[in-house]
Amino acid sequence: HVQLVESGGGEVQAGGSLLLSCQGSDYTIRSYCMGWFRQAPGKERERVATFRTDGVTRYDDSVKGRFTASKDSAKKTLYLQMNTLKPEDTAMYYCAAEEGPICSDYDWDYGNWGQGTQVTVS
Repeated sequence: HVQLVESGGGEVQAGGSLLLSCQGSDYTIRSYCMGWFRQAPGKERERVATFRTDGVTRYDDSVKGRFTASKDSAKKTLYLQMNTLKPEDTAMYYCAAEEGPICSDYDWDYGNWGQGTQVTVS
């Protein structure tokens, strides 16, 4: 089990940028499958980006070229750099983790979730 805490959300104008962070509590966070997801009011939760144990990162088509997910194992932290933000990006953003080695792109396969950080683009 790993505890996750997101931060870095806020209100920005369209075209702006935000850097989200997700701090883990587990020293072995590198061994987990990790992902960023988001959910807007009235919408289903959707993948933003997922990284797997093999280092491959997958992005939802809606954020490709604008968002970059990364991780720092020493700091036990995941990041999501969001550039060229659009109003459609407004959502609660969550990070999630699940023990590997099999990793998934789907939210229902993740058992560890943060409380989320709100991103509002106007």
